[in-house]
Amino acid sequence: MKAIILFSLIILTGIPLMAQDSTKTMKDTIVTDVLSQEPMLLGYTNRKAFQDTSFSWWFNSVYDTYNVDTATAQNLADKLKDVRITIVMGTWCSDSRREVPRFFKILDKIKYPSSDVTIITVGRDKEGRGEETKGLDIESVPTFIFYKDGKELGRIIESPKVSLEKDMEKILSN
Repeated sequence: MKAIILFSLIILTGIPLMAQDSTKTMKDTIVTDVLSQEPMLLGYTNRKAFQDTSFSWWFNSVYDTYNVDTATAQNLADKLKDVRITIVMGTWCSDSRREVPRFFKILDKIKYPSSDVTIITVGRDKEGRGEETKGLDIESVPTFIFYKDGKELGRIIESPKVSLEKDMEKILSN
């Protein structure tokens, strides 16, 4: 009986500590942009970070107003099976602020799993907090990179040539 009580106490006191660590890590990814003096994300992040008030104002407004090309998006659903996506973006960048929410609206429309998307936020030097962008050859943001079986299929850099949906379709058709 004592062992059960001791085990329960260890579990119950450990849970809040784990929650604090993940919160601290997320807060640590928000830094101040030296040029604009505004908050920016830096390093690996997740979509939930865009709901922070520093970023939700632009993310949600673009997401809400974007009209997905539904016909093309439906064609993407099957083509995206077994494809992983890496997004390298800057929360300070107007192109990222425009294209990333649109991209997520497309993915939501076709029910693409968020677990298959890696988001790396960078500063103006196109670097994250560490070596997140090492080997990715990032020159402009946003950069959307599509992988299948560990091999790069293609990328959309800065802004699409035709539309996000059409450019994705072209990359995934090769």
